[in-house]
Amino acid sequence: MATEILNERLLYPSYEIIGGEEFMSPAPNLDHSDIIFKLSFVIGGYLIEHKSGYVFTDNVDVHFSDGTLFKPDLVVVLKSNEKILAGRKAIFGAPDMVVEVLSHSTRKKDLTIKKDTYEAQGVKEYWIVDPRAKSVMVYLLKDGKYFLDEVYTLMSEDDLNLLDEDEKADVKYKVPVSILEGLEVPIEFIFSWGY
Repeated sequence: MATEILNERLLYPSYEIIGGEEFMSPAPNLDHSDIIFKLSFVIGGYLIEHKSGYVFTDNVDVHFSDGTLFKPDLVVVLKSNEKILAGRKAIFGAPDMVVEVLSHSTRKKDLTIKKDTYEAQGVKEYWIVDPRAKSVMVYLLKDGKYFLDEVYTLMSEDDLNLLDEDEKADVKYKVPVSILEGLEVPIEFIFSWGY
């Protein structure tokens, strides 16, 4: 069974298309997978409860009108936009939200080419999660352009102790999902290891 899976992966490798050129997509590490699982758990729970959309994780093809093909780490498609779920085979068009988790091999593309493409294609909300910095950069689309809404960072007790009272009052412990009314994801939950 394991040999069949390995052979299938060799026959059908994971890749993305940027500017007509294919790029291999490396398999995620365990920290990456854990973060995506937790985000899909929270966001998916909300979508199920409100019957308002879909969440997809690693290796889902997202085809854009300019010929670009990405496999985002996490994709949210609201019911109002479900026409882009062509035959449940892939996504053809702009999802409502995309999350990319930075790694050594994807960092530059996630911060530049992918961000620019998601902006140009009309993705309403783009999260860039940095496991090393334990931060989430949230970009929101307004008038066709991304603006950095906030950078949410998990602070250690030692870091918090260095802050004065006014600075402590400004610390944000939850990351709001702007496309999903009332949903906030605790930053500590995103970066905690295991369950």
